[in-house]
Amino acid sequence: MKAGIVIFPGINRERDMAIALKQSSGHEPRMIWHKETDLGDLDLVVIPGGFSFGDYLRCGAMAARSPVMRAIHDHAARGGYVLGVCNGFQILTESGLLPGALLRNASLRFLAMDCHLRVERADTVFTSRYQKGSTFRAVMAHGEGNYFADDATLDHLEHEGLVAFRYCDPSGDVAPEANFNGSARSIAGILSPNRRVLGLMPHAEDLVDPLMGGAGGKPLFDSIAAAG
Repeated sequence: MKAGIVIFPGINRERDMAIALKQSSGHEPRMIWHKETDLGDLDLVVIPGGFSFGDYLRCGAMAARSPVMRAIHDHAARGGYVLGVCNGFQILTESGLLPGALLRNASLRFLAMDCHLRVERADTVFTSRYQKGSTFRAVMAHGEGNYFADDATLDHLEHEGLVAFRYCDPSGDVAPEANFNGSARSIAGILSPNRRVLGLMPHAEDLVDPLMGGAGGKPLFDSIAAAG
């Protein structure tokens, strides 16, 4: 699968994402400046984490209006794959590619810590190398990771099976004390209706090799590579 990583001013996780993608696929991803609009040769577009445009206004609000986002909308409409992590998830909601919004953490503090995620479905291009119900450790690094949507939207996500990951404790229990940022229904990641767009708040790319301290995020990138 040919992948590209979008770079906005202030983004700072593109190299971590490139390492994770290359490790699984063997191919170097293309770096895409936010003013570029030609994505025609790509299968997957990744929006990594960081602080796009300094997170002025709302996180992701300015990036969502960059020229590349029109091309990403077209890419998604053609059935292309899109992955947004942390600030990337915020940009996907701000641009309307995914529903809901990412609000200030319930603690009103920036969270830089480990968390655990439970895999809610293992039959997507992003999760096929996981088992449904399995858990893995990931890294939180955000101030606005509190996923919010109205009840009708949340019910729709649940009914259509569009919740990809939830915050949980190490044993897989979805408990309030494991939901550090206060996200609605402990949601950590959601899918588009065609399951080709994924927004994920924690950084799976930070743990893809034992030398990094763990490899819980590697199956996500192995899943993407296998789909190619």
